[in-house]
Order: sequence, then structure tokens, then C-alpha cells
Amino acid sequence: MSVVIQSQTIKQKSLELGFHKIGIANVEPVNDALELPPSEQTTQASLQTWLAKGYQADMAWMANPKRQNIRQVMPEVQSVICVACNYYTPESRSQGDQYAKISRYGWGRDYHRVMHKKLKQLSTWLRSHGDGILTRYYADTGPVQDKFWAEQAGIGWIAKNGNVITREFGSWVFLGEVLTNLSLFPDLPHTQHCGACTRCIEACPTAAITQPFVVDANRCIAYHTIENQADTLPTDIAQNLQGWVAGCDICQDVCPWNQRFAKETDIPALQPYPWNINPTLKELANLSDQEWERRFPASAMRRIKPQMLRRNAAANLTQRE
Repeated sequence: MSVVIQSQTIKQKSLELGFHKIGIANVEPVNDALELPPSEQTTQASLQTWLAKGYQADMAWMANPKRQNIRQVMPEVQSVICVACNYYTPESRSQGDQYAKISRYGWGRDYHRVMHKKLKQLSTWLRSHGDGILTRYYADTGPVQDKFWAEQAGIGWIAKNGNVITREFGSWVFLGEVLTNLSLFPDLPHTQHCGACTRCIEACPTAAITQPFVVDANRCIAYHTIENQADTLPTDIAQNLQGWVAGCDICQDVCPWNQRFAKETDIPALQPYPWNINPTLKELANLSDQEWERRFPASAMRRIKPQMLRRNAAANLTQRE
């Protein structure tokens, strides 16, 4: 394939589409023994150790073999174009015990829709440069280790709480990637800048961050409020919800990078629906299925089914009686 697109041209187009950060990582070919390059071997070993400890809880998709080798997702892949969108808005939650807490990622329009629209536009633009150009795009929707590739592409670094932190926006970013068979000039991998800070580890009320860079989903409030579909929450989780009913931002709220560098997004669709900032626990504990449909249109909150949202709110109320 003789098509040539400069990496800088792709980055400029990505910025025009509304992405806030763009980086490119090369996908090195495997050797004759089908061994992965050293950086991928390291992250694969870490993933295998994490899975062996059962830290994925019920998230069986984390064990998908494709997640461990991006070439199984797209055999022709030569480059990963990584992007990030800042989603931070400055609204504050009320501190009263009567209020429910929803993670910032769920305040506005479903980020999958926002990211996919832009990623589709970028992919279509790339393919318009030649018949032989292949693309495949994801935003938290496929078996791709998005945080690893974001770090490799220089977007940011994987922090001790498992999130990707960027210098410009902290960790308030949505990640996406376009896999392509184009051979592009790569960026340098990002370096680590958490230093000796352990605020996220110390702040977690359920000790879900078992050691730096390792999160046990079994103890994570975000996992239990979003993914756990059981009728009741584990007692040790329910006792430490602190008002959270959808996700949890504790480890992000205490991060110095977020406190210093968070800035408001310029994407209108990511502005919060007013009723998502300070709902009360009582109203969510009694939320009807019909009201759930009305309140959460085109929302990432739809992953949390109405009975789960009622369960989460009720668990908080029980602890405060």
C-alpha cells in the first residue's frame, strides 16, 4: 500500500473533530516464536496475575484473549491512534446525607455515543485516503487495553488508581482508539508522574486499591454500583458507599493532578443533565421504571438498570437509619 498520511495531519484532523489529546503508538510485529514485544509482555503478565487473583469479579470479558494481543482484534494493525476527550464540568455535589452521588462520567450524554461519532468521522476520513486503508475504532467497547495503548501513545500515564492521568486535564478524560493498517510515525510513551503520592490509595473507603496500580473490583464501589446485578450488595460495600449510587469518584477527587489541572470541557453534549448532579437518595430508592426511562435518555447511566439504582440508593439509606 503506497498511501502516505502524515501523523501530524491525522492529529490536526483529530483536533478539528473535537478530541482534546491525540497520540500514536506503533504495533510491533511479533517475532518468529510469536512472542509479543517486551512492553506488551509486561502488561500481559500483569493482566494474567490480576485475573488469577479474581480481581475482575464478574467481568468475564476481561479474560478475552483478544485483550492480551491487539493483533487478534485486527490482524493487519500497524498503528493505534489514541484519543482523549476532557469531560470535566465544574458543578459541585451537595454534601448533605440526603443526596445521592453520581460519578461525573454519567452526568451528561452517553460518552460512548459522543466518542463513537467522532471516531467514526476520523475513521471515515482516514479511509478516504485510499482503498487499501483499514480502520477499526473503539471507546470502551471492545477487547482493547485502552489505558496501555494510551500510555504508549503519550496521552498520559496509568496512575496508581488504574486511571490514565493527563498533564492537561488530569484523569477526567474519555479514551478512544482507531486501529489501522497504516504505518505511522509514533509518539514516545508517557512517563510516570504519580511519584510518592498515595492519596488515592488512602482515600478509598473499601481498600479496593490493594497496592499501587492494582485495583480489586470485588472491593470497588464503582464496580458494585454499576456492574453487580445481585439483589443486594455485599455488607462491607454497602456500609461504605458514602452516598454513591452510580460509580465512584473518590480516588479522582483527591488526586492532586485533578485538583490542579481540571478544566471545563468545551463539548456541549458532556454538560450535565441538571437532575444528575444532586438527586436525593429517597427519590432514587423509589424511582419507577418509567421515570428511569425518562430521566436517563442517551445516558451512560442506562447501564445501571432501575432495580440496581433503587438497590444502591436503598443501601445508602439503610446505613443512615
